[in-house]
Amino acid sequence: MKAIYRVLIVVFVAVIGCGATPVKDAVNPADVKRERDTVVNAMHAELDRSMKNIKFRDYESPYFMAYAIEDWEDQTVSGKFGALLDNSESRSRSAYVEVRVGDYGFDNYANIEGEAFRLMDYQVERIAPVDNDPAAIRGILWLITDEVYKKAISDFLTKKGSAVYDTDEKTAVPSFSKEPVVKHRDELRPMKFDKKAWEQSVRDITTQLKANPEVLDAYMEVNASRIVRYFVNSEGSEVITERTIYSIQMSAFTRAEDGMLLDNGRTFYARDADQLPNASALKTEADNMLAELMELRSAPVLDPYSGPAILAPEASGVLFHEVIGHRLEGERQRNEEEGRTFKGRIGKEVIPAFLTVRDDPTVANFGTYQLNGFYAFDDEGVKAANVKLIEGGVLKSFLKSRTPIEGLLTSNGHGRAQGTRKPMARMSNLIVDAAPSHQVPFDELKKRLMAETLKQGKPFGLIIRDITGGSTNTSGWGYQAFKGSPRLIYKVDPNTGAETLVRGVELVGTPLTSINKIVAASDTPDVFNGYCGAESGYVPVSTVAPALLTTEIELQRKQQSNQRPPILGPPWKKDQK
Repeated sequence: MKAIYRVLIVVFVAVIGCGATPVKDAVNPADVKRERDTVVNAMHAELDRSMKNIKFRDYESPYFMAYAIEDWEDQTVSGKFGALLDNSESRSRSAYVEVRVGDYGFDNYANIEGEAFRLMDYQVERIAPVDNDPAAIRGILWLITDEVYKKAISDFLTKKGSAVYDTDEKTAVPSFSKEPVVKHRDELRPMKFDKKAWEQSVRDITTQLKANPEVLDAYMEVNASRIVRYFVNSEGSEVITERTIYSIQMSAFTRAEDGMLLDNGRTFYARDADQLPNASALKTEADNMLAELMELRSAPVLDPYSGPAILAPEASGVLFHEVIGHRLEGERQRNEEEGRTFKGRIGKEVIPAFLTVRDDPTVANFGTYQLNGFYAFDDEGVKAANVKLIEGGVLKSFLKSRTPIEGLLTSNGHGRAQGTRKPMARMSNLIVDAAPSHQVPFDELKKRLMAETLKQGKPFGLIIRDITGGSTNTSGWGYQAFKGSPRLIYKVDPNTGAETLVRGVELVGTPLTSINKIVAASDTPDVFNGYCGAESGYVPVSTVAPALLTTEIELQRKQQSNQRPPILGPPWKKDQK
């Protein structure tokens, strides 16, 4: 199951000022260079030793190896009820080793059948030392390399045996692509985090949130996460990248009179600390969030619905991420367990002709938003590239890692992973464009929604203004479907245009049917930032999309256990003993 989450996400609010004055870490560039050199030199030394010497009996030696170390720094301040829950700093390093035996045409990766279960009495933890001790760094890489090399030989032999049964289609495509050697080091970007200021902000905001007597629970978290990724491979590439993401999450919960649990939230992302909203703006957003939550509390429950709707940019971005983006990830095209919705369809129309979809990790900003999916080099050391996936409704390409697929044998810089996972083709900044002929102002889009609702004889249309995320199933053995989790849904009267907030439903559908019901777009795109989880872990992503009018969308009842609220009121209420 693949999913995109607005767990920490930018939605309604544009950049509205700077955060509390950031405190710059006292970082000496010479010390940083020394640290980088120590880590990378240790990785090179162990990589060279292993490539030259590791071999078991008369089995294959590696033809390719890659090492990666991710250095994580986190600072977090969180709280509720006016007090701090967490005020922590942490640092850790993880290690990843890739060993390939055979050759680029046929190796131990890609379409390997599952091997028999083997009981292991010891497995190496993928944790690297945070001390810059070359021997210790080499030691963990040595142990992981030994373990991964043995598995590589076993997988290679299993795959060779399976080739007796496989069709030419499965064996003809190479296992691994040849890519240019890359040497790159990102500039130093020290993490900035004014902990004292954020501590006070968390106390103030959560005190503000608990003041509403109908709020069941409320929470705020401020986080700064910096990842330095060291990558070397046996082809000669050496890439050091840095990524810092600052985030603020506010959330509040209540129960409706019927016992339904309801939530609302605000989340903000930025790559620079001074792009976060300031304390005053956060207080305003907290008030707006609570006002919406109270409206939801008194809103009627919507019955299952099928009919015309407008998806606001955040919702349309999630729709395309789940329905289109995941199905264009390269590895899924050569995996027989996948549904492979778009396999063999390059050059054919797959979505409405007025829509174009691309994925571009090289775009750092869209308007005032800093995009989560920005990067210069992927996790396989390949330079990031803008990929036009669908142009004028016609399928043009797929997202690619170094795993070749039929007709596309090289990477386009989309191999991504979290920590110790193996990189695979993943989205970064998915951008949906509509032809000018099908763009209209939002007010006109709403008029078209009303007209379509009357045309279909429906009692109302819908506008989905806010969504928390979504998920999809791309497997061949399951149903090809997706699900979205709207938070703010409005019924629209087709005669007056009056909007009524409703609750209790979620968005469902089948991929191609849902996309091909889209008939128009707004002329103002917007951003959805979040994290996407799939086989290679959670990676930061963004979507940029306009609002979209669809002639038919389906909503089903949300699974919900209705419960009583707490028997007593909160202890800070004056009437409580």
